[in-house]
Amino acid sequence: MTAIYKRELKSFFHTFVGWLFIAALLFMMGIYFTIFNVYAGYPTISYVLQSIVFLLIIAVPILTMRTFAHERKYKTDQLILTAPVSVGRIVLGKYMALVTVLAIPTLIIGVAPLFLMQMGAFQTGISYTSLFGFFLYGCLGLALGLFLSSLTESVVISAVLTFTMLFLGYIMSGLCSMISGFGTTKVAEYVSKFLTCFDMVGRFDALSSGYFQVESVVYYVSLTAFVLFCTVQSIQKRRYAVSGRGIRLGAYNAVYILVAFAVMVGVNLALNYVPDQYTSLDVTANKMYTLTEDTKKLVESLDKDVTIYVLADEASKDTDLDKTLGQFQGMSSHIKVEYVSPVSNPMFYYNYTDTEPMGNSLIVTGAYDDVVVDYGDIYSYELNYTTYQSEVTGYDGEGQIVSAIARVSSSEIPKFYIVTGHGELNFDERFLNAIEKENIAYEEISLTGVDAIPEDADGIILNAPTSDYSQDDVDKVLDYLGQGGNALIVPTWTVESMERFEQQILGYYGVSVAEGMIVEEDRNYYYQIPYFLLPEIIYDEITQKVADGMVFAPLSRGLSYEEDEQNMYYQPLLSTSDSAFSKREPSGGEDYERSDSDIDGPFVIGMEAERNVGDGKISKAVIVASEQIFTAAADDVVPGYNVKLFGSMLSSLAQREFSVSVPVKYYEIGNLVFSAQALGVIAVISVFVIPAGCLVAGFIIWLKRRKK
Repeated sequence: MTAIYKRELKSFFHTFVGWLFIAALLFMMGIYFTIFNVYAGYPTISYVLQSIVFLLIIAVPILTMRTFAHERKYKTDQLILTAPVSVGRIVLGKYMALVTVLAIPTLIIGVAPLFLMQMGAFQTGISYTSLFGFFLYGCLGLALGLFLSSLTESVVISAVLTFTMLFLGYIMSGLCSMISGFGTTKVAEYVSKFLTCFDMVGRFDALSSGYFQVESVVYYVSLTAFVLFCTVQSIQKRRYAVSGRGIRLGAYNAVYILVAFAVMVGVNLALNYVPDQYTSLDVTANKMYTLTEDTKKLVESLDKDVTIYVLADEASKDTDLDKTLGQFQGMSSHIKVEYVSPVSNPMFYYNYTDTEPMGNSLIVTGAYDDVVVDYGDIYSYELNYTTYQSEVTGYDGEGQIVSAIARVSSSEIPKFYIVTGHGELNFDERFLNAIEKENIAYEEISLTGVDAIPEDADGIILNAPTSDYSQDDVDKVLDYLGQGGNALIVPTWTVESMERFEQQILGYYGVSVAEGMIVEEDRNYYYQIPYFLLPEIIYDEITQKVADGMVFAPLSRGLSYEEDEQNMYYQPLLSTSDSAFSKREPSGGEDYERSDSDIDGPFVIGMEAERNVGDGKISKAVIVASEQIFTAAADDVVPGYNVKLFGSMLSSLAQREFSVSVPVKYYEIGNLVFSAQALGVIAVISVFVIPAGCLVAGFIIWLKRRKK
């Protein structure tokens, strides 16, 4: 086998074929590498590999067409067929030479992540998983080309057949989706499922998404092994024909192939029955497909059945959503997932809603309620102001599903009232969605229009009022708190007097607010300007979900309290550094210099306070003195962490054991940054220098051999 391997490898590099294959791959890689990673700053090379995988459909047939067909045409294969070497070794030697040619550009591409890691936060796991999938796909393509070359003596026919097979494997996913939409019977669905087995690129796309699946790896390895086995049988049949024993081989040849096919199918089918948690690994930097601990606690505590209907057939299902659903189903016997084809059962949703949901929407049913999760809510979108098109920015599959499960399996839904009428800052959609995902009902209330806060209130939210409360409004709030009510309170800085709000409502918990606005002098505790704080997170049940990241608290004020206050309990959550101070006159947020009249820190800017109001009742308040902390703009600075903190605070006030709100998981972890000079240098090297170097090396070797 070694002699055949060396002979084949030399034939690729003593001619121009091997060098051209490597140069073509590196040239296309250089173009997309420059576009996606260097200029756009994408923190992964998976986009590059997904863009150049089509080139393998063209390059592989050229590389493999001569392996057996050329020798068969010129009868040089007779030497191999009569040699004292097993056919398996012959095939394996030729195949390993092909794999070596593919491995060279793959290894060169593999250097790119090591370089990009120096330019910022980089998705290393996704990049190398995608590269591994690219290599496996290429190996399968080489095996197919080798097999088809063994069937004919025409190199042209071999190349055309290989291109056709690879092209069909490339477009099979789209064909399956089209076929599944035909008719209203199960036939189209079954045909589509069968053809999915020939979707060669789908497994590579799955690996490129950051979800390492053993199923995808086994698919490529087993199918490659089967194709190589078929190649051995094809050559073996000719070998027996040369020796005059062709009649006897036919039966063995067919039986062996059927047995190998059955083994391959059996191995792949068996993996479908193994839970995803044992066969998959989330390699994304932000654990996009890994369920959070709170989600696991909720699912494991279920004692009633929950059924999740997916309005899609198997061929058109969303693969990311399917992975998440598989994890939910694998964690509890009480969760069942069923796919319902909108084609064969178009009126299914009528049992739960009058409005037709999008394809891949979910209908979650349980003991107490039914919830429809529209597919449009599974992903978050933002407008790209360069193209003026909406782009997917995050995945919210886990958050939407766990919230729906909590709702349908709970008999009681807590309710919060958002107090208005005092110039409060309105919550944007992101934080309102967080309230709903926490399985909490909410309603706005103006205190001037009611005699008291409703009895069904499990909590009230006072979000950054900018005008003071009337005494009547203060009395209504204090009456509610005095009966054991709970509150999320966000005081803010304003030039208006907030005497009643600060002295009576915050004073009810023994909390006071320092004059002015906090300026942070420690650069590790602020973002861009000293008024934009990145406070220290003090570990607590409320903050445990954000303890591994950062919270952004712009325009904050300092909170103080007496620790030995009777009937009171205090727990700081967010604090400044020792070098912070409160500037009494912020002057429009542009003056950061400390003056003699300013108040020295450190300060608490977020805290939990509990007051014993008698009769065994406790009134709890979570107080955060940052006006902008619960806004989308602030949350974007530390993607998702402000929303996580918001959900945990509400969950604590609702007296839940754990939060059921999972924020959107954003795809981007930050773009890579290159200097203008580096952009040009990298582009020239990756697009021209490296590919040209391969071509020049190949030309020199070819020219030397020709002169001999």
